[in-house]
Amino acid sequence: MAKTRDVRITIALECTSCTQKETNGRHIGISRYTTRKNRRNTPTRLESEKYCPYCYKHTLHKELKK
Repeated sequence: MAKTRDVRITIALECTSCTQKETNGRHIGISRYTTRKNRRNTPTRLESEKYCPYCYKHTLHKELKK
């Protein structure tokens, strides 16, 4: 029997510094990672330090709203 709401869900993590940065009036890119989390163990939004290829350094990535 499958439940209607799965316990493990797929989420997207987005770079927080890329969303604020622009060059010459256009965005240079937004770094996004996908991962899975357990809804029961982690009910809050996930935050993680990941490498951003547009910033060329490790930055804070936060979970996107769905």
